[in-house]
Amino acid sequence: MKATVRYLRGSPQKLRLVVDLIRGKGAGEARDILRDCAKAAAKDVSKLLLSAVANAQKNVPAGKPAPDPDRLFVRTAYVGDGPRLKRVRPAPMGRAFQVVKRTCHVTVELGERRARAK
Repeated sequence: MKATVRYLRGSPQKLRLVVDLIRGKGAGEARDILRDCAKAAAKDVSKLLLSAVANAQKNVPAGKPAPDPDRLFVRTAYVGDGPRLKRVRPAPMGRAFQVVKRTCHVTVELGERRARAK
């Protein structure tokens, strides 16, 4: 029950701020947090979370029931560095400055909370 997006254009530092908001939360609560988050990266992380929930429902081993979406929670969520795109920008007096455009890999893994004994 895992989903990964690779080579996402955006600074890993900025995406970690968004991912830290949802780690350990329920899937529905995490979706609500991301919907109300003002960061631009929240849209990409929200799509990734929905993909992880869909994977949890679709990729079920034979003989096991599909997990209850209300009991899913974000078990792990992390952001890793991706390759950096290096570009050149003209500078005064014929010089050139290097511009580094960062990318990152984001992974969200879901777990299922145990049902409480009555």
